[in-house]
Amino acid sequence: MIDRRDLFLAATAATAAAAMPLTKLVAVERATDAFPVKFSLNMSTLRGQNLTLPEQVKVAATAGYDSIEPWVRDIQKFVDDGGSLPDLKKQIADTGMGVASAIGFANWIVDDDAARAEGLENAKKEMALVRSIGGAHIAAPPVGAHQAGHVSPPLQVIADRYRALLEVGHEMGVTPQLELWGFSPTISKLAELAYVATGSAHPDACVLPDFYHIYKGGNDFESLKMIEASRMHCFHINDYPATPGVDKIADKDRVFPGDGVCDLPVIIRGLIDRGFTGTFSLELFNPEYWKRDAGDVATEGLEKSKQVVAKAISL
Repeated sequence: MIDRRDLFLAATAATAAAAMPLTKLVAVERATDAFPVKFSLNMSTLRGQNLTLPEQVKVAATAGYDSIEPWVRDIQKFVDDGGSLPDLKKQIADTGMGVASAIGFANWIVDDDAARAEGLENAKKEMALVRSIGGAHIAAPPVGAHQAGHVSPPLQVIADRYRALLEVGHEMGVTPQLELWGFSPTISKLAELAYVATGSAHPDACVLPDFYHIYKGGNDFESLKMIEASRMHCFHINDYPATPGVDKIADKDRVFPGDGVCDLPVIIRGLIDRGFTGTFSLELFNPEYWKRDAGDVATEGLEKSKQVVAKAISL
């Protein structure tokens, strides 16, 4: 339970810090631990800048993030190019950051038995890479069941498949987080997300929501209240504009938190009141941001993420 006096003090510190130059903002907030949540940088936000993984780490650390959320394919490329995973792990640790999660695409949900077995083997490989740099969580989106026209199996069947993936994760020491994809015919609804996680009947079951995907899937944010806060280790933070509408909006339309129409402060305040102490990871795919300096994008993204959380705390 978060003490309201502590929340008030945190809000006061955050408000005062917001008036300072950004370099001081980051320093003050990291020093005083003003927020009950952490902040991470999902590297899709900088995809267009074509940075190496060590460069991504440096940008995130310089901006002041608590952690990174790399893509597994970038970790694999780093290895393929001759990079040392122990050195990368040390680089991350030396900055004071952690690895909040990672983005993988193992086909754990597909109907074909052979393809699903292969997908679980690929999940092991992805998890090994994540673990080798200090990570303990990985995204588990409905890859293979996300195409338009796909006929979803019963939710309990999906839950059983998620349980199998969780068993792999338990073996590997990396927990797969059931991820919501708003454009997918499978696991686009918060109700489906909750059912599958619950139906897996596994102690490690957890979910990975996303503000944009909740909207894209036609969900009501009130439904978040039905998901236990401790089962959300990582939450993708972003915003979206009023146009195009929900039927046409796409990943590329995501914007910085606070620059869109999502009522982030109210929703985040509800999450915090229900005990959310996880990580907000900034996940954007906006091609306009990819044209800019990576450091500037990362810094602005962190600043605006902290601003909406500070507003949430002050409500």
